[in-house]
Amino acid sequence: MIALAVASSFVGKYPLSVDKLLAGDALQWRVFLTLRLSRTVVGVIGGAALGVAGLVYQTVFRNPLASPDIIGVSSGASAGAAAGILFLSGATAVTVSAFAGALLAVIFALALSGLDRSGRNSTIVLAGIAVHSLAQTVLMCLKLTADPERELASIEYWIMGSLNGISVYSIGGNLILCVLGMIALFLLQRQVVLLSAEEGEARMLGVDVGRLRLAVLLIATLVVSAVVSLTGLISFVGLLAPHGARLLTKHDRIGTMLLSGFLGGILLCGADILARTVAATELPVSIFTSILGAPFLIFLIVRGRRQL
Repeated sequence: MIALAVASSFVGKYPLSVDKLLAGDALQWRVFLTLRLSRTVVGVIGGAALGVAGLVYQTVFRNPLASPDIIGVSSGASAGAAAGILFLSGATAVTVSAFAGALLAVIFALALSGLDRSGRNSTIVLAGIAVHSLAQTVLMCLKLTADPERELASIEYWIMGSLNGISVYSIGGNLILCVLGMIALFLLQRQVVLLSAEEGEARMLGVDVGRLRLAVLLIATLVVSAVVSLTGLISFVGLLAPHGARLLTKHDRIGTMLLSGFLGGILLCGADILARTVAATELPVSIFTSILGAPFLIFLIVRGRRQL
């Protein structure tokens, strides 16, 4: 991850060199500090946040395919970003709108699931599916009202996900929220593992399953919302990193969560480098995370059949 972070700081359309930076070239330092360094930090910390949150979702829901989509985070962020592009102006406004959309979607999903007092995981999943469908409907309606040549293209590009346009002036609050959220999830790692047990067993161990699940999911959602509101939708990172960590460690301990964060940072930072260098124009990051993700899903399916 360190090697990728160093490479990311120097790769791009505008060439940077160590010699010119050491010589004090003003333009080189401006590009490095304002654009490249902030983009690299978002790639590393944002990828780590997605990896850690993905592990939490999969553990809490006891579902190897669980992702932020399962309770409407991504679809809510998409609808919020589309509203920001249509009715507001500026990148900061779009980021705030996406963050608000993700939070509203998750709060609505958790409120719906709260109507069922049993607190079962299946209830939260069904509520998430309902909210996801509702947010997608809102997104389609917003697309219909968008200018096809300008606004619609911006919405589609945001949905595909990219680290382009990130600067030091737009990342502060989101990164602080990511770091604080990850620290909280690491501190709650033992409780997260307990939530993966059967609910009856967890209650016998003295765990307040309903409240603990709500707290953990809200923290993970805040972390994911902080990332996707900056970068747009990044596919597969939150799915691949936890599986890779489990394949390497063979258990669910705090080391697995830490490794999942490292792998998430490696995936997002590496995909961003490819997005900048493969073609003459910058490509969406999700193209490269999907290229990695689809074969890995096939591998998991084949591996699961062999184990059966």
